[in-house]
Amino acid sequence: MSTPSSAPAQQAADDARRKGFLIPMLVVSGGQLLIVLNDVIANVGLPAIQADLGMSPGTMPWVVNAYILLFGALLLFGGRLGDLYGRRRLLRIGLVVFMVGALIAGLAASGTVVILARALQGVGAALTAPNVLASINSTFPAGKHRNTALALYGAMSGLGVAVGLLVGGVLTGTLGWNWMFYLNLPIGLLLLVGTRSLVEAERHQGKLDVAGAVLGTGAMASLVYAITRGGEHGWADPTTLGFLIAAAVLLLVFLTVQSRMNDPMLPLRVFKSRNRAGAYFGMLMVSFGPLGMFYLLNLYMQYVLDFEPLQTGLAWLPFAVGIVLGAAISSKLAAALAPRWILGAGMLIAAGGLFSLTFIGASTSYWSHLMPAIFATAFGFTLNFVPLTSAAVSSAAPQDTGIASALLNTGQQIGTALGMAVTSSIAVTVTTGDLPDALGKLTQGRQDGDTQLVARASDALVNGYTAALVVGAVSLVLAAIITAIIINAKRPAPANSDLTRSEAS
Repeated sequence: MSTPSSAPAQQAADDARRKGFLIPMLVVSGGQLLIVLNDVIANVGLPAIQADLGMSPGTMPWVVNAYILLFGALLLFGGRLGDLYGRRRLLRIGLVVFMVGALIAGLAASGTVVILARALQGVGAALTAPNVLASINSTFPAGKHRNTALALYGAMSGLGVAVGLLVGGVLTGTLGWNWMFYLNLPIGLLLLVGTRSLVEAERHQGKLDVAGAVLGTGAMASLVYAITRGGEHGWADPTTLGFLIAAAVLLLVFLTVQSRMNDPMLPLRVFKSRNRAGAYFGMLMVSFGPLGMFYLLNLYMQYVLDFEPLQTGLAWLPFAVGIVLGAAISSKLAAALAPRWILGAGMLIAAGGLFSLTFIGASTSYWSHLMPAIFATAFGFTLNFVPLTSAAVSSAAPQDTGIASALLNTGQQIGTALGMAVTSSIAVTVTTGDLPDALGKLTQGRQDGDTQLVARASDALVNGYTAALVVGAVSLVLAAIITAIIINAKRPAPANSDLTRSEAS
């Protein structure tokens, strides 16, 4: 029991402790925001980049794909480097590489240079992302502060997409597409300075598994490229099938080599925990449905509803609001409920939002239909991040935290790429079956004032979008059931809370 004279001193100590956690939280959440934002920010500026630099339609998608490919391929490698040589050190190196790539992209005078610069940004992202997440365990004690950090980190995974679309539209329409890349420089510099507040964990005393790094990177690169190409050229495309086979072979060899090494790049023991394995699966599926929705609704709003790019960006503000509210609530739920209940509720709410979007039409109201569905999807999407991240990372051995974080990031990145590729492929197939070249006919109908052609083309496009959204919604329902069965972690013990620790002292 504290005396009146000791109360001010205790309050001052609590205030100092909170301030000590503030900057690290801003660094880990800001780092994730920067990485995710760059997944999508270039999408909005692609037409401007193409017009300015004279890029061909075939090379234009690689402004986005180069970043995703290198990011996804090197995540495991970046996580293991952090375990071996220091997570804070690798985080700093990653931020510097990322900023150099952004500067080169902004100054580029040709499409080839932009693509190479984006690939360099992907390398920086692969070094940054897993070590940002791993730093949460080493910097924040279990309990309230770690849950808050995990909630903010998870919020940035969704908020970064919404911010990327909005900021990309604003910057491209005002200052020019170069500023989409220049924006990374001040943010990166602030994060670099803020890394001084992160706690450097004890390094794993081992050697870098070069064979594992080559095989693992090759397998991931082949898989991400096959997914990306499959969405563009179809899943029966010979090159797509070739890279899928290559990914499967390389992954099999990689796992065989890892199982026989004393100090592997990917210790297979990280998969022995059913909670951790369930978290990786859950992250992949959570990223598949909602993030595939971004691609579909962007097309729907701009092509069918005829929104301007800036108007489309602003239309995603309810997603940002849902992310913020979901993050605030999820950290509190994580301290009171077993993870399976939070995951089940979050995935089903997000699935409900996606199911609602399957009823869109050629003249759907934004305010009464799109806005609440977008909000619900975002809110449910964010509820999942604290329990998934906690299940994947918190129980990992200290020497495996980096690679456990990298696997969670890999699940998210593959889920995002797979969601965009599969949903776009379904949408194109269904639309083409209804009306070949529906988009071209829609544009022509508007130019000619042919309302019947506009209506027919709009309906064909909407049929494609809604078919893909059904798949995304069903995937979330299945993920809710499967993760609830696999993840059996109990409700957190009250002893982990900050209040209990302070009372005990």
